[in-house]
Amino acid sequence: MPKEFRYRGKSLEELNSMSTEALLELLPSRARRSLNRGVSEEKRKLLEDARAMKDGKIQGEIKTHARDMIVLPTMVGLTISVHNGREFVPLVVKPEMIGRYLGEYVITNKKVVHGTPGIGASRSSLYVPLK
Repeated sequence: MPKEFRYRGKSLEELNSMSTEALLELLPSRARRSLNRGVSEEKRKLLEDARAMKDGKIQGEIKTHARDMIVLPTMVGLTISVHNGREFVPLVVKPEMIGRYLGEYVITNKKVVHGTPGIGASRSSLYVPLK
């Protein structure tokens, strides 16, 4: 039997039915402060789209540049495409992500893969056998 998700002692259904003020009490202080200061136009639009998508009013995907948006219980189960600086990366929001930022789950840089050294690349590459 899978373990039921709980966030600070509350189930996902309880979190969804809570008022915004009660939910803010459960979030970490940084997230609470960020939301208390107000949400920008872009974040407000993301929340409206998430609620509309949950209700089935809109179809498709939600695209956003708001990497600093805190994951709220209304977003759980949705696929949100978050911009990483070059492209939109689809992110499936899971209950374990509540209280964290969207940008934490979309990496902005790639591992650097260097090519093999060629002739005249550096002094140390003189001893690399050529094929």
